[in-house]
This record gives sequence, structure tokens and C-alpha cells, in this order.
Amino acid sequence: MAKDEAILRFNKVSFGHDDKKPLLNEVDFSIRRGTKTTVMGQNGAGKSTLFGLITKEFLPGNGIITVVNDVSIALSRQVIPREELDLTVKEFFEKALSRCTEKKVYDIDPKIDETLEIVHLKAPHDKIIKSFSGGQQARLLLASALIQNPDLLLLDEPTNNLDKAGIEHLTQFLIGYDKTCIVISHDAGFLNSFTDGVLYLDVFTRKIEQYTGNYFDVREQIAIRQEKENRKNAQLIKEIKDNREKANFFANKGGKLRLVAKKMREKADEAEEDKVEIRREDKTIRSFVIPSQADIAGIIVNISSFKAIKNHKTVQKKTNIELWRGEHLLLKGPNGIGKSSLLELIAKNEAEGTKIAPNINIGYYRQDFSTLNFEDTVYKSLSRAAETQSEELMRNIAAGFLITGDMMKTKIGDLSEGQKGLVAFARLVLQKPGLLILDEPTNHINFRHIPIIAEALNKYSGAMIIVSHVPDFVSKIKIDKTLDLED
Repeated sequence: MAKDEAILRFNKVSFGHDDKKPLLNEVDFSIRRGTKTTVMGQNGAGKSTLFGLITKEFLPGNGIITVVNDVSIALSRQVIPREELDLTVKEFFEKALSRCTEKKVYDIDPKIDETLEIVHLKAPHDKIIKSFSGGQQARLLLASALIQNPDLLLLDEPTNNLDKAGIEHLTQFLIGYDKTCIVISHDAGFLNSFTDGVLYLDVFTRKIEQYTGNYFDVREQIAIRQEKENRKNAQLIKEIKDNREKANFFANKGGKLRLVAKKMREKADEAEEDKVEIRREDKTIRSFVIPSQADIAGIIVNISSFKAIKNHKTVQKKTNIELWRGEHLLLKGPNGIGKSSLLELIAKNEAEGTKIAPNINIGYYRQDFSTLNFEDTVYKSLSRAAETQSEELMRNIAAGFLITGDMMKTKIGDLSEGQKGLVAFARLVLQKPGLLILDEPTNHINFRHIPIIAEALNKYSGAMIIVSHVPDFVSKIKIDKTLDLED
């Protein structure tokens, strides 16, 4: 097939878990061989669902999805499924290869090593997946797709949990990648380095708009289009108001003027139909405050020593860090050094060498959202956090995080990863922690929300410990102390 021919085509494709509210409605687009395409859209707009349709995990309700004969597809998912966390590295890759071939793969070990080298990860083949850090698991997810040597590579939030070196390596890999790739990500700089075009999911119309150009160019095109739509709406609203006023005036005159009134109403109705709904995916969460626990004082956290991982071995290191009310600590270090493990132990008040003052309420934002009960509805999850606070307050806080309507009735496990993140933040607001622990809080979050989250964390008046590999995000937060686990 020629390079400029379509490798994938959607023709009038509709899909939805609920027939009344489809995620996608009569979608049309095509992907050319050898191109690198970004998928944009708000959390919950259906980006990961789009990948599920391409891989045939989901079947469309209507329309046709055409994939060129003999084109192989591999997906690098956002997170490793829970049922695969107890697999060894070898078993994990065997399962990945089983998705693209029914034949048993012999002598798989050299293939694993070759693929792990591409993602800059060394790992014993008998090591259990859940023992890897979040950043290392991100590399394993990418490697599990690459080992299949697909014609079409689908990457779902591939930079989540990756440190700076990991993102730079992935960027260079994609720049040099000569096959077809579709990427979902909220990392603007990463996307702009290799993107040829954009698929834009409009969460209101449920359509997909296709644009050509780099990521920043397309964002500008969308902003210009939205501004034109807003100006058109303003003009139409004025016309509608004028026509309805004239219709009421002529209707009251009676006689033949009632026909004029009818025409005025028809003009108003036509103008109403021509109005363009403002894109809901351009909404951002409201500015918010995470209240800190009242009546706390003195040293909230004391860290005298900690454990880190070096050359696959645990080492004990000494330090002397005291966190008082209003002080923020940044944990630094490359993927796999033990940052998430240390945060988890501190959150459980089980970290050797760390003392937390008595009766401190701990709010813990975990990168895999396992602090949430996936069987709870969103309403139940927020109610647990709200405790004795009023339902009106709880719903108002939820609305600020774009959590309304049917989403409140949805199980946590059925939400997109980005929506889970917003629920986790809403819970922190309701919990009023004295110690706030955050592990990669920008993962999966729409880029529009990130400055607002940074502002809230910057103003947080309790003690805070945070891990983030996003320098621009960290730069917007007051950091009083830093603990580098590599030193």
C-alpha cells in the first residue's frame, strides 16, 4: 500500500454504552499510513473508547470501521490491568504477544530484552509486575505494545508516570518511528514534537473533527473557530430577541398582523436552531481550595531516614526533614527509586524513619486511584468523604469538578482515568486533611485543569508531600523543602 493511502477509516460510526447518550455519533475520519495523530478531548469524551473500537474491544452500534487487510494493531494502555499485576515480566509479555498471534512464541527472552532496551528498562524476567514503580510500569506498557511489532501503534497517555529522561527518550523514539501511530496525551510539549494531525472529540456534538498540522497549530485553529462561533451566537441571540419582541407586538395588534407575528416567531426559531452550542469540553474546573485540618500546630512530619532502590537493591539513607503547617516537600528521583513506595508507607503511617504527629488527618492522592473503591458510585464515594457535611455542600464541590448528573450515579470503576482524578480531588476538598500526600496528581488530567490544581496546591495551608515529574506544574507550587532520593 502507498504511504498516503488510508490504513484506518471510520464511516458514520456511532457508539454508546447508553443508546440515549452515545459517546460517538456518526463519526467520519481516516488515518494515513506512516502518520502520527493526536487524539484531543475532555476527560470522559470517549478517547479511550475510540481505541477500544479500533482494537475491536467494542463494536459500533452503527457505521463501518475499515482496517486495511493484514494491518496489525497494538495498544499501549493507560494502566496495567489489576489481573496482570501478579504476572512475571515474562508472563506479561507472553500475554501481550498472544493478542497478536495464536501460535505459541518460542525463545521469547531475547525479544523481551530487545524491547526493554528500546524503552530504557532493565528487568529480570521473573520479577513480578506490581513490584515495579509507576514509571517502570509505564515503560512496560509501551514495551508490551512494541514487542508485537504492529503496523498501527495506539498509545493511551504514554507519558504518565514517566520522569523527564523517560519522556525525552519516548519523544525521540516517536520522532524516528516510521509506522502509523495514534496518541492520547495531555502533555502539549510532548505532542507537538511529533504530531502530524489531530482528531478532536467534541463532547457535546459527539463528533470527531480532523485537523492537519502540529498540535499547537491545531489548538490555535480550534480557539479561532470557537471565537467565531461565540460571535455568531451573540449576533443570533440579538436577532432572536428582536424577532420575539416584534412577534409579541404584532400578535397583540390582532387581525392580519398575527400572520406577521407568526413569521417573526418562525425567524426566531430558525435562528435558535442555527446557534452553535459552546463546546463543553472547553470548560475547566472551578478554582478550589483544599481546606486544611483545623487546630494543628508544631511539627506535623519528621523524616529522619528513608529507603531507596539502587541497582535493584534496597538501601537505607539518612536525612533530617521537618514539615510544619504550611510547608510543602517535593520528593525527587528517577523512576524506580522508590518514591511511590515511600509515599504509600507515609500515608499508612508505616514508614520506617518517619514520624507523623498524633491525630493528623491524611489525604492521599494515589496515582493508580486505588484509594477509591471502584465498586462505589461517585455519589457514595463523595458521601464517605463528606461525612457530616451537608449534601448541598458536597454537590456544590462536586459540580466545581464537573461532576454532575449521571456521573454521580456512575461506578468509580466505569469512569475514565481523568474523571477518577477529579473525583479524588473533590474527596480531598471534603476530607480537609492536615497532611496532604500527592503522587503524580497531573496524570490523566486535562491540561486545562492543571493550572487550577497547581493554584490550589500552592495555597494549601497544611503540610504537603508531593511527587511530580512535570516541572512546569511544580514551578507553580510553593516548595519549601526537597528530598532527592538519589542523593
